[in-house]
Amino acid sequence: MKKKFWTTFFVSLVVFSALFSLAGLYLFDEDSVISIGEDDNGYLDEEEKAEEIEEKGQILFLLMGVDDLEGQGGIRAIKKMEEDENGYKRTGMRTDTMILCKFNYETGEITMLSIPRDSRVNIRGRKSMDKINHAHSYGGPNLAIQTVKDFLNIDLEYYVTVDYYAVKEIVDAIGGVELDVPQRMYYSDPTDSPPLLIDIQPGLQTLNGDKALEYLRFRSYPEGDIGRVKAQQYFMKEFIKQALQPKNIVKIPKMIQTYFNYVDTNIPITAALKAVPKLNDIDFENIKMATIPGEGRDIGPHNYYIPYEEETRQLVEEMFEGFVLR
Repeated sequence: MKKKFWTTFFVSLVVFSALFSLAGLYLFDEDSVISIGEDDNGYLDEEEKAEEIEEKGQILFLLMGVDDLEGQGGIRAIKKMEEDENGYKRTGMRTDTMILCKFNYETGEITMLSIPRDSRVNIRGRKSMDKINHAHSYGGPNLAIQTVKDFLNIDLEYYVTVDYYAVKEIVDAIGGVELDVPQRMYYSDPTDSPPLLIDIQPGLQTLNGDKALEYLRFRSYPEGDIGRVKAQQYFMKEFIKQALQPKNIVKIPKMIQTYFNYVDTNIPITAALKAVPKLNDIDFENIKMATIPGEGRDIGPHNYYIPYEEETRQLVEEMFEGFVLR
C-alpha cells in the first residue's frame, strides 16, 4: 500500500484552518497578507476576487490531499515547483482525496461532494480518459481544478491542498478525535517504507494522530472505495465538530503553524476572514455530504470508477446551485 492516505479531514482547514488560521495569519503576520493574491496592481486581484465571492454569498473550492514526497511533505515540495506556460506544475503527486466543498456565508451551511479517486474522466492534454486523481500529478492544482470543472460543468476557481503531516499534528493538538469505529481495522505491509501496520479495534474511542492516520488509510470495506469515502466523511464531520469546541481556541497558534507548513490555497484571505463570524451558525449534524454516483469497472488492466452521468448532473445541480455552468 502506498503512502496516499488523504482524507476528507481537511475540509476543516477551510472551515477551521482556512478560516481560523487565516484569521490568525492576518492578526499575527500582516506582512504575509500583503504577499497573498497580489498582482502588478497590488491588492487589486485579491480585492476583486473577494468582492465576487461576497456578491455570491458563498464560496466553492476543491479540497485535495496529496502524497508525501520522500518524507519531506508534499506541500513544501509543490510550493517550490515552477509553473509551465499553461500554469501547470508537473508534481508527480496524485491526489488521494478530492472533495468539492461549498461554504455559504449567509447561513453557515457546508456542502461537500466526494469524488472517488478512480473516477474515469477526460484530463486536458491526455490522449485517453484517465483516473481523476492523476490530474494533480500531471499539472498540479490548476490542472486538477480544470479537470473537475470540465467533469462536473461547474464554475470552480479555488483550491485547498494539504499533505498527511497535518493530520497527525492537528489531531494531536486538539487531544484526539472521538469516533465510533464500525469494524475491526487490520492491515499489515512490512514492505512499505516505513512498514505499515493498521490495527484498530471496533467501538467508541479517541484516536490520536497516529491512529487517525491508520483509520484514514484503511481500505478494506465491503463497499470498496465508497466505504472508505463514507468513513472519511464521518471522520471529517466529527473532527470539525470537536475541533471547533471552545476549549480548542488556545490551539490556534499550533493550527497557524501547521497551515504554513502543510497547506496551500488560493482562497483570498479577505474571503476567508468573512467566514469566521459564521462559525457559530454551522449545524454540524446537517452538513450536506454526498458522493459521485457510479460503479467500479475493469477496463483493460485497470479498475476504474465509472460515474453515472445523468445522476451526477442532477446531484451537482442540486448541491451547487449558482455555480453550474449553463
